Amino acid sequence: MTYDTALDTALSRLHDEGRYRTFIDIERRQGDFPRALWRRPDGTEREITVWCGNDYLGMGQHPDVLAAMHDALDAAGAGSGGTRNISGTTLYHKALEAEIADLHGKEAALVFTSAYMANDATLQTLPKLFPGLVIVSDELNHASMIQGIRNGRGEKHVFRHNDLAHLREILEGLRGRPVLIAFESIYSMDGDFGPIGAICDLADEFGALTYIDEVHAVGMYGARGAGVAERDGLMGRIDIINGTLGKAFGVFGGYVAGSAKMMDAVRSYAPGFIFTTSLPPAVAAGAAASIRHLKGDGAVRARHQSQAATLKMRLKGLGLPLIDHGSHIVPVHVGHPVHCKMLSDMLLEDHGMYVQPINFPTVPRGTERLRFTPSPLHDAAQIDGLVKALDSLWGHCALNRAEMSA
Repeated sequence: MTYDTALDTALSRLHDEGRYRTFIDIERRQGDFPRALWRRPDGTEREITVWCGNDYLGMGQHPDVLAAMHDALDAAGAGSGGTRNISGTTLYHKALEAEIADLHGKEAALVFTSAYMANDATLQTLPKLFPGLVIVSDELNHASMIQGIRNGRGEKHVFRHNDLAHLREILEGLRGRPVLIAFESIYSMDGDFGPIGAICDLADEFGALTYIDEVHAVGMYGARGAGVAERDGLMGRIDIINGTLGKAFGVFGGYVAGSAKMMDAVRSYAPGFIFTTSLPPAVAAGAAASIRHLKGDGAVRARHQSQAATLKMRLKGLGLPLIDHGSHIVPVHVGHPVHCKMLSDMLLEDHGMYVQPINFPTVPRGTERLRFTPSPLHDAAQIDGLVKALDSLWGHCALNRAEMSA
């Protein structure tokens, strides 16, 4: 077998299974979110509405964020100049980490180039810091968490999703050993919440550390946008909080927050931090401005929740198979990769609405879906247009309207 033949086989398998992923070329226009331009392969353009973006609050277009980035770019130039240990630590990075630590009520924070890298680097480093550490992980944790745990090469156990009885059973077998429980506040594909308080109770009982991924919650939940743990009054019971700067905060990068001693140890031992060029100063400045703004903007969070609730109510009224666990994420079950891609293509081509199909391995086979993320900037007419388009397509394609789960 030649190398090219192997590549052809691998790519053909994706096409045959209906889960080959196609990039749609879009051009976001400053001040016009959630509208964008779609550039077709033939070079023609069409205005579309983006329904699958993770810039949940439109902060990537906010004047405060843009002004901070322009100022930092003019003052400091484009790149950071290196890793944090060599020449890539600037006043902008220190200011950003201070904003993050304040947001989460922690002593310190550590910024990475992505939340994926923050999860991977931190989780693989913790077994080096705590000899014999056992990591107990929710089975639906993000790929970055799974990768970090694997890379740590320590003992691990996986508990059934949100199953506290199973978690307790595992912890009983590890009693007396150093343990870290890793889980998420919001699981992005179904939009369900982790039982944070109950997991913290178990951690207290068994003397375990807690590690939470708040990527799909920071900026959007809690009095100041620190996430679900803040909303539920539980931040002080979490040892390490992971978050992103690239979703609700609208910029780029990721971080962990915790005690000063914990952050110092991760900073000193994590290869993914030590050997990676730091964020450009302009990016750090924009992220800090976004966090600072959202700490005081509860109105945008309320409108965000209202828009998501409105869309879910409208879709339920049509009997569409909506997965609703009460969060801002709106997944509509399709259950077949080819049908899912077909619906996505028809929404884009016929209705000017962009939502990517979610297929395996992001979700299990047979649970393929369209995942909508309404924002505070989607207006009533856009929501109405989406609902009518989905109603028409569901009827046209004779798809099931009865498989609703909650």
